[in-house]
Amino acid sequence: MGLSASKPREVSGPLGTVTVYTKTGEEEKKPPSECPMHGVCDEITGASATKKPETYLSECPMRAGEEQINPSNMMPSPNQKPAPDQPFPLPTERQMSRIPKADGKDGEVWEYPSQQMFWNAMLRKGWRWREADLAPEDMAHIIRIHNSNNEMAWEEVLKWEALHAKECCSPKLKKFGGKATDYSPRARIRHWLGYELPFDRHDWIVDRCGKEVRYVIDYYDGGPVSVDSGRFALLDVRPAFDSFENVWDRMKVTWWRWTLQWRGHPESSGTSEAPQAPESAPTNR
Repeated sequence: MGLSASKPREVSGPLGTVTVYTKTGEEEKKPPSECPMHGVCDEITGASATKKPETYLSECPMRAGEEQINPSNMMPSPNQKPAPDQPFPLPTERQMSRIPKADGKDGEVWEYPSQQMFWNAMLRKGWRWREADLAPEDMAHIIRIHNSNNEMAWEEVLKWEALHAKECCSPKLKKFGGKATDYSPRARIRHWLGYELPFDRHDWIVDRCGKEVRYVIDYYDGGPVSVDSGRFALLDVRPAFDSFENVWDRMKVTWWRWTLQWRGHPESSGTSEAPQAPESAPTNR
């Protein structure tokens, strides 16, 4: 689909290299359209921009209008409608995670977005996909990768929470949000030492039987996607430095890791501070 009024730009991200279209100076001066593609309504719908098309909402890790955001996951209301220029239909079925939901009923878990919701999310995030670049089966792989990495992050959180098993044996995830460009102090220090920056960051708030504990998760590029697990990211998961208890936990774990490393323990390498050195630790990155 031609976009003569916009400038194409190749961008590499966690899901591969895509073409992003940005507005020219003249377009930025114009009042924004309510079309989901912002400024290319005529080319997408064939209609005049004076007739405002329907605004599509999606459950995506992006901020929309503040009144539309669910504070527990920083996502707009779920939307299963196909995008106006979508080249093929996508499933709307959603998968259940294994992550318990703090504000839900007993046994309730967080629910992952469907392929259709994820497609809408990427459009709102500024990505532009063409039919030649993406096949329907690719979305199934993308969802599998997304869900797998969230499950892996929760596994790392539980390793930390094991330090407080006597206090609370059933921690739950209360809310979360993405901070892709708000790099953590740890990530910045690693970058100063010559390592690459994470491509994404999440902050998760865990309910430890009534006590809120914030975790910082940095996502690093781990190379090719694992065929068996669908994992491609290396995770650095740790409690935030915002309470004495969290600081003490990290000090204890650091001491344990140093002791194991001194004794030549095979699982003591890597940069993650998790109580058990995970396979997801961003080693040599």
